[in-house]
Amino acid sequence: MRMRNFWPLLMAGSVGAMGVQAAPTADYQLLVGTYTAGASQGIYRLNFDSATGQIDAKPLQVVESENPSWLTLSRDQRHLFVVNENGPGQKDPVGRVSSYSIDAKTQALSLINQVQSLGNEPTHSSLSADASHLFVSNYSVVEDPGGTLAVLPVGADGKLKTVVQLSSHASSRVNPERQMSAHVHSTVSSPDGNYVFSNDLGADKVFVYRFDPKANPDLPLVAATPASVQLPPGSGPRHLLFSGNGKHAWLTMEMSAQVAVFDYQDGKLAQTQMVELAAGQPASDKAAAALHASADGKFLYVSNRGTANELLVFAIDPATGQLKELQRRSVEGDHPREFALDPSGKFLLIANQKSNQIVVVERDAQSGLLGKTVQKLPMDAPSDLKFLVRQ
Repeated sequence: MRMRNFWPLLMAGSVGAMGVQAAPTADYQLLVGTYTAGASQGIYRLNFDSATGQIDAKPLQVVESENPSWLTLSRDQRHLFVVNENGPGQKDPVGRVSSYSIDAKTQALSLINQVQSLGNEPTHSSLSADASHLFVSNYSVVEDPGGTLAVLPVGADGKLKTVVQLSSHASSRVNPERQMSAHVHSTVSSPDGNYVFSNDLGADKVFVYRFDPKANPDLPLVAATPASVQLPPGSGPRHLLFSGNGKHAWLTMEMSAQVAVFDYQDGKLAQTQMVELAAGQPASDKAAAALHASADGKFLYVSNRGTANELLVFAIDPATGQLKELQRRSVEGDHPREFALDPSGKFLLIANQKSNQIVVVERDAQSGLLGKTVQKLPMDAPSDLKFLVRQ
């Protein structure tokens, strides 16, 4: 993986996560993960102006990497962990995970090391609450060997160790095209860090583990009781997000384009609501993906891909975590794989993977509603967006 300070794409055509609260006129750096089957080189580090919502088309740094589709920042933003979503038939057929250090002054990335994920197409990763382990979701497009959850220890210096635990699940086999084997799509920790939730699109379940690395460093995950949460047949769970107070959670179901709302306590999810993103619409409209809450916890944003290509805005009931739809807005592109709220909360950035662009739209912090488009920046196959905020 080589790092270059040049721009390999034609970027001159720009037109006029839960974020960290910050001054409204500050400049921030934006990291963009991409798929590299086309013109993209890997990870891009760009300047973002939160006063205007403009991304500088000229990158500060280009990090050459194969399919760095998901970016995970450590809480102190000293380290970046990247899944290289490789698999059979690709330039690099081996799924990998890469670790980078982030310079405290310049925020430049430097490779620390890279290890295999021991699975195909790793599509997501997250750090344990104590930052001691990285949970990697090997999606695995093909039925054999299917998806797995990989656990990798992380050193204090950010160096990744090899996989110490690999878990697989039985599939639901409801959809003969997409659910004949496990497809682990994401894995996240509970707010207190004691539990880990692995969302398996192929199984129609969220698998629950107790995280206790001190008791058994070689096998830090142990099945909880109950060991899973059942979702509707053929729904395809994708991404799980906990509320800021830790009392509620929301889960996107990719295949059915739904959002499940849960109460959460001590490792247990209890469903309280099921929200339809594309009720009455054809199957081609149903491809739910990302979800993020505003920093104040008042609003939830959810992307629906397929032919819908929409962002939905919901008000969050502070007592129950339940959702009320406020707005549907076109993403003005194709396949919004991920999106991010900027640190000021005034803008929302959308990674439209198949139309090769990042779209920046205004956001009203009081109403939560999305406004006009302020920029469309050409970017080949963007897949993830993360902001760097100086500590």
